[in-house]
Amino acid sequence: MNGVLIPHTPIAVDFWSLRRAGSARLFFLSHMHSDHTVGLTSTWARPLYCSPITAYLLHRHLQVSKHWIRALEVGESHVLPLDEIGRETMTVTLIDANHCPGSVMFLFEGYFGTILYTGDFRYTPSMLKEPALRLGKQIHTLYLDNTNCNPALVLPSQQEAARQIVKLIRKHPQHNIKIGLYSLGKESLLEHLALEFQTWVVLSPRRLELVQLLGLADVFTVEEKAGRIHAVDHMEICHSAMLHWNQTHPTIAILPTSRKIRSSHPDIHIIPYSDHSSYSELRAFVAALKPCQVVPIVSRQPYKGYFQDTLSPRLSVPLIPDSVQQYMSSSSRKPSFLWLLLEKRLKRPRTQGVVFESLEENADQSQTDRDSKKAKKENLSGDLEKQPSLHPLQIKKQLFPDLCSKARGGAVSLSESQKMVTVPTAPLGFSVHLRSTDEEFLSPETGEEIVVGPHLVPRGDKDGSAATGKQSAWMGQDSPLSNSSQAAPLLAPEFRGLALKYLLTPMNLFQARFSSRGFDQQVEKYHKPLLKDREESTE
Repeated sequence: MNGVLIPHTPIAVDFWSLRRAGSARLFFLSHMHSDHTVGLTSTWARPLYCSPITAYLLHRHLQVSKHWIRALEVGESHVLPLDEIGRETMTVTLIDANHCPGSVMFLFEGYFGTILYTGDFRYTPSMLKEPALRLGKQIHTLYLDNTNCNPALVLPSQQEAARQIVKLIRKHPQHNIKIGLYSLGKESLLEHLALEFQTWVVLSPRRLELVQLLGLADVFTVEEKAGRIHAVDHMEICHSAMLHWNQTHPTIAILPTSRKIRSSHPDIHIIPYSDHSSYSELRAFVAALKPCQVVPIVSRQPYKGYFQDTLSPRLSVPLIPDSVQQYMSSSSRKPSFLWLLLEKRLKRPRTQGVVFESLEENADQSQTDRDSKKAKKENLSGDLEKQPSLHPLQIKKQLFPDLCSKARGGAVSLSESQKMVTVPTAPLGFSVHLRSTDEEFLSPETGEEIVVGPHLVPRGDKDGSAATGKQSAWMGQDSPLSNSSQAAPLLAPEFRGLALKYLLTPMNLFQARFSSRGFDQQVEKYHKPLLKDREESTE
């Protein structure tokens, strides 16, 4: 098990043995590889923090209840309570680990100083440009992925290793290619090979579901005979399997890994394509951060203090605040109602109000996205038949509606930082769902989504036909809200909430980028006379 209990804190990362967890109360999952989920089962009943993709995989494959899964956005900072009275908190920031889908590093900041837990990661210089790391913060403790921490092990970059694989496949133009992989990871390598050789990549149904979630190019299928590149479980590649495959068609196998593996057949090729940082990359990473101490994550891998020359002076052991000590020593490891309430209140602050973005900008961006995806797909040969399947964006919307607030075509996307809602421009006959993007996994009461769906009255003739798809049909100078006699019926008592008023206020009433307080005031100012007229008309 590659997990840690961080001393002098209630934090556990990739550690799921409650019997040995001691005073740990906050549990974090870096990614879904099996050596980081030992002990994590469907019976888990404590808050668990991870990235949105890991949250989906965790619920889908390990059946952990959504009630306990807290999906935290990558690249953002989140405040969590460290006691049950709200006195001590910490900030955790998730950083992409470049290891497998959903993998993240955790940056913890609190009374204990600053702790960076890399989990499994492949270093790239762009990581140092992350806002959370480029501010010159002093990292007090660095928990480091030391899988390849060996000066004698020289690894190529992922780009160079990919070129080696391409060169090998070109030497076998008539062969089928078996790529041996773990259940998660290296999907981008498969996409690269499909585009390079203009062929479908055959996957298992489970892996196909994952790549559709990731929104990769449409080059994957489950049809066995559709393409010459097949992704298989790495355990399938053995001497007997090679004999069997070559009886029906010439076949070679590739194991993209930095592990020391003995080839059991002359047609099994091991290429050092690794999702873990090389020794030279680890040196560069530690030298840039200059932490006070480095703690290896992989206990079975020898660690000889290779980075002593790049460390900053050690600091004294932090004092644990009394309220945190009490929380860590509480008899029950299950969170109390008060703690869950504090957790909910300490979510990242949300700005009230709405910032409307330009329709023209959204339209241009949507067209650019479509053109980019179209160009990517046209790299495939013209005679490559398309497998009928859901579009990756459709899959992503079904699985993670929170991550798809920027809809394609005919939608005005509200500011992402405000966690609001995507407003359809037309027709008005549709119901509008007002939902917090945090609620799919975060609702501590029910674990279900919180959805409100008021139906808006469509503009049109008396029989209720819907308006056209133009924004001016319901917002702007010719809006039906421009006079009180038409607007009043829309403001029945059950529809007087400020959220719906946002949608019913003409766009031309506001200046661009209104502050949240000013926006709310303008909305109320606009609707106050309408409500007054309605009340007078009923007297």
